[in-house]
Amino acid sequence: MSSKIFSSNKIRNVAVIGHSSTGKTSLISAMLFDTRAVPKLGKVDKGTATTDFDDESIERKITIATAVAHAIHRDHKVNLIDTPGYSIFTTEAMQGIRAAEAALLTVSAIAGPEVQTEKLWKVAATMDKPVLLAINLMDRERSSGHRTLQQLEKKFGRAVVPVQLPIGQEQGFSGVVDLVTEKAYSFASDESGTSSEIPIPAELASEVETARTALIEMVAEQDEALLEKFFAEGTLSGDELRRGLIAAVKTRHIFPVFFCSAGRNQAIQPLLDAIVDLVPSPLEATFPAVGADGQPVNLAPQENDATPLAYVFKTFSDPYAGRISLLRVFTGTLLPDTVYYNPQRNCQERLGGLQLMQGKDLSPVERLVTGDIGAVTKLKETRTGDTLTARDSQVVVQSVPIPEAAISFAIAPKAKGDEDKIAAALAKIQDEDPTLKVGRDPQTKEQVVGGAGQLHVEIAVARLKRRFKVDVVLQPPKVPYQETITKAVELTSRHKKQTGGHGQFAEAKVRLEPLPRGAGYEFVDKIYGGSISQGYRPSVDKGIQSAAAVGPLSRHPVVDFRVTLLDGKEHPVDSSDMAFQICGRKAFREAVKQAAPTILEPIMQVEITAPDEFLGDIMGDLNSRRGRVQGMEPGDGQTTVKAQVPLAEMLTYSQTLRAITSGRGDFVMEHSHYDEVPRQLQEKIIQAAGGAGVEEEEED
Repeated sequence: MSSKIFSSNKIRNVAVIGHSSTGKTSLISAMLFDTRAVPKLGKVDKGTATTDFDDESIERKITIATAVAHAIHRDHKVNLIDTPGYSIFTTEAMQGIRAAEAALLTVSAIAGPEVQTEKLWKVAATMDKPVLLAINLMDRERSSGHRTLQQLEKKFGRAVVPVQLPIGQEQGFSGVVDLVTEKAYSFASDESGTSSEIPIPAELASEVETARTALIEMVAEQDEALLEKFFAEGTLSGDELRRGLIAAVKTRHIFPVFFCSAGRNQAIQPLLDAIVDLVPSPLEATFPAVGADGQPVNLAPQENDATPLAYVFKTFSDPYAGRISLLRVFTGTLLPDTVYYNPQRNCQERLGGLQLMQGKDLSPVERLVTGDIGAVTKLKETRTGDTLTARDSQVVVQSVPIPEAAISFAIAPKAKGDEDKIAAALAKIQDEDPTLKVGRDPQTKEQVVGGAGQLHVEIAVARLKRRFKVDVVLQPPKVPYQETITKAVELTSRHKKQTGGHGQFAEAKVRLEPLPRGAGYEFVDKIYGGSISQGYRPSVDKGIQSAAAVGPLSRHPVVDFRVTLLDGKEHPVDSSDMAFQICGRKAFREAVKQAAPTILEPIMQVEITAPDEFLGDIMGDLNSRRGRVQGMEPGDGQTTVKAQVPLAEMLTYSQTLRAITSGRGDFVMEHSHYDEVPRQLQEKIIQAAGGAGVEEEEED
């Protein structure tokens, strides 16, 4: 592939997005082959697709991580950003959309628009990106371009307009009729990509005329001058139609629809033509940034001597090149062997050589101009979502928000001594995927890996083994239960111990009382006079906090209570800081058992989105999980259910939802609050913790 420098107005950036199994990667492979960017047509099922080079992607035959490739078509450089289609990798897709001027949304001609189709449509709308739709898999059994088009029109509105009509269906799909040029093209079914212009089939003549008239009307509606011309003459010229269509797509007033079979490499060149003609150049689109005051602003790109702004939208590791950062230059020019500033991390980064990426292959390039996409290696501090710019710049590109983990698992090495290796390897994997949450639970002391779903975490574990030779055991983490008290107790505790020399003596009178949920811990000193010296009173507090770390029922921390120190005694010789700490611990342990302790569990706020046909099964399953449904938001053919569910009941939910909805459901959850565990379930938690009670210890 040539490393020719293209001017910004000759660059097109497109994020290829869509639900899983709609042929995004195959479509890019066909585009690369048809433009001679690669010598062979890559195949996902054979592991030869250019943009599916990750070992896990090849093995699972799904796109896991965003990748880029580029093709030269009609003397334009087309940067193609391949994004994952699984909902657990939505943030990856969002990063790809952020780096592009437009999105090419693939839709299965068999399944039609699916859950992730609508989610990504909304993402593109939020980012104000034009969308082109490609109805793919047209050659497959049970495919129907017309049915899928009707579904898209129903779901997304009349602005979804075909600019082609398909010729034939299922195995008989052979080409398309271009409604703008009124020309028909036939494509060979031997995967060669060869085409020929043919007469419009007679059986399609009436349908073509109707569809073209509808397209002209829709284009005319978007421009007053064109509308007047249309009313006066009843039509538009070819040039007027073309210019009006380009403007309407750019402003998101029209979403053009195309038909293709990526697997058989049919009708791919017209899509490339559409990208060149309809996708705005980088100089025509504003980009979201954050100013010095922290407020978002939309900036227009500037070439050449402008202050450079480059956004890192993907990071991954290569066994030979090390850390590779994919970046998009939004304005200015990026040069090799130059120092740039990272405002988010307040550090400077020296870029070595600049590279273009063709899947996993790197090729050097002299500079990256406004709008181009490239790669740099071995950045020290910069991560995904960061901006590289000039030292005095007050602006950064607005980053894509990173969601909280929906589900977490405990992780432990199979071999002793691998703990440090796990931590280092997980840090590298998290570099590549910021949505993966890695840490240690401060309460359970477990190493925890969180992600958007079980598959997300399983893939991280597979990478640990494949790349870093670390074998781990993955298991649901211990739920971070808490304990609290439900009634007030007042008592006096004494610690007395006589030894050969000085003894130990401390006495404290305390009141223990519950606080509202989430209030934490309070210590109140209400001793008047000197029954306990000022220096010993914090020791009682310290001892109580130490004892509260291990509750009497399940050995989980005790929270939401107040301790008031009322009175006490000390000895002029035998009292000490340690004696009062021990006394505080004993006071707490004695009092908490009398204060009607109970166990609290974390409650999650859950939102589940799925097709309406599965709503009954989802509601029944939520009830079985002690879920409290708070409301439902109906959509077009699908509903979002909002509920509060105990975390203990959600640890395996991703598999269940996938089974109930055949993979068409999705959910997100975040921590809401703690609530009391039902009494009948508390006994199981107590037994799992090894039995109730913490025995009093003889302490020195």
